[in-house]
Amino acid sequence: WVYVPKTCADGATCKLHIAYHGCLQGYEKIGDKYVKNTGYNRWADTNNIIVLYPQAVATNTINSAGGASIPNPNGCWDWVGWYGTDFSVKSGKQSTATKKMIDRITSGFNPIDAPTELQVLATTDNSVTLAWRPVSSATGYNLYRNGGKANNGIITGTTFTDNNLNSGTTYTYTVKAVSSAGSESAASNSVTGKTKGDPPAVGTPNGLIAADITSNSITLRWNSVLGVTAYNVYRNGNKLTSVSLTSYTDTDLRSATEYRYQVSSVKDSSESEKSIEVQATTLTEKVCFNDNNFNHVTTGRAYHSLGYALATGSNQNMGLYNTFQKTNLCKIRENYYVIE
Repeated sequence: WVYVPKTCADGATCKLHIAYHGCLQGYEKIGDKYVKNTGYNRWADTNNIIVLYPQAVATNTINSAGGASIPNPNGCWDWVGWYGTDFSVKSGKQSTATKKMIDRITSGFNPIDAPTELQVLATTDNSVTLAWRPVSSATGYNLYRNGGKANNGIITGTTFTDNNLNSGTTYTYTVKAVSSAGSESAASNSVTGKTKGDPPAVGTPNGLIAADITSNSITLRWNSVLGVTAYNVYRNGNKLTSVSLTSYTDTDLRSATEYRYQVSSVKDSSESEKSIEVQATTLTEKVCFNDNNFNHVTTGRAYHSLGYALATGSNQNMGLYNTFQKTNLCKIRENYYVIE
């Protein structure tokens, strides 16, 4: 059994959780009651989580190959070695079966074909024009320059002119098809195009990352460029600000919104080529979960150490790791929870 929320089926990036049933709780014993009544599916719907429910097989046959001494008539998931000495390693029957399921779900299946025959048609001092073969089921395309998306809106045709480039500079391109659900295909073949003229005299920043993301802010960091006096920060293709340091926090943003960033170097009156683009999505408004510490750990909001539960990210001590101690945990950014 596997539960897939609609957002995941529509192409959103989702996590995969594994839910193991107890003894006598497999499909052979109680049908789909465990799958429907654990409460996991409702939580998965609001957190972009695919839930895999592997089913242990009840058997009266001893797993002699694994060193077992007794069978598994109750269809248990064996974490203590009652049914074999290889229960917790990849050679164990149950672990191997689960791993195969995980591999299949996370294999990177693309529901749409990739474009082919991407080629450069023309170049100028500040532009590169490209074309590719159409994909019959595509609703549009995204073009990637040096790993970052080059187009703002979806491309509906099979040609695109990439403008506002630096002269005398080589760019690498791929294109991806977009399905009606918004999912992207694998990338096409890669091509390079070099603009005409002389290259700029200022080096381009690299290593741009987005970090410390909250519901209304995104922090950017990048590597320094020797000899420059400032850096220009671009959001969604428009210049946002100039800074002298190699980091910048963009504030007063909308929650649950995607933003695209690039940076460039400035020396005297010359500006470098823009960096590779990074994309980041602000979190939804603060979400809190009032639950027992065991469930907090199970769902990844916390972890346990030496018998205690600690909040993921903040490492705050929540008390004993059990089902009796309850804590109100609030998510303030990705993988960061605090006690409130």
